[in-house]
Amino acid sequence: MSVTLEQVKHNEEVNTYIRKADESLRALGFTEHSFAHVGRVSALASQILVTLGYDARTAELAAIAGWLHDIGNVVNRIDHAQSGAVMAFRILDKMGFPPEETATIITAIGNHDEGTAFPVNAVAAALILADKTDVRANRVRNIDPATYDIHDRVNSSVRESKVTLENGEVRLTLTIDTQMCAVMDYFEIFLDRMILCRKAAEALGQKFALVINGQRIL
Repeated sequence: MSVTLEQVKHNEEVNTYIRKADESLRALGFTEHSFAHVGRVSALASQILVTLGYDARTAELAAIAGWLHDIGNVVNRIDHAQSGAVMAFRILDKMGFPPEETATIITAIGNHDEGTAFPVNAVAAALILADKTDVRANRVRNIDPATYDIHDRVNSSVRESKVTLENGEVRLTLTIDTQMCAVMDYFEIFLDRMILCRKAAEALGQKFALVINGQRIL
């Protein structure tokens, strides 16, 4: 019998690493990378593949990759995709995943960070799209707007964020408060991520679109 997403989500070893990784990122001043983020990424990665007609197990593998993708931050933010893939290998092996599925998941995890990422398979492509489009005001942990850096300003400016798939296009639609953050600020920190999203969408036979305040940017 296949190991399920729910079994992974209820694995205390996994969830300890997620909590501890987020604690490290909090200390470093990063936005939220805890259960809200991995839960959203997990659900969206699966939804993308289901919508595109992939089989249920492949979609579930994408969801599992989404849940595990940031555990490498417990080691260090630098190269966290690769360290996370190695950690995930050990966890999945102990849980009884077959090598074929383990390989798919750890390949996706190891290829999700924009510094070294590439959509090498459908699960990796879905993970990239789900991770890089998670832009939300409630990811910001700094409670003093006077000390916001550009990442805080950009995320805090987001009033609505939505990912849709239709007519051969993966579209990220954002509504932002331009009094808090100019559109160019968004591109200053997210351009590499949006280019990666375009590559990921193309790997799935789709186009990628970015719409900000009703204007198509990409």
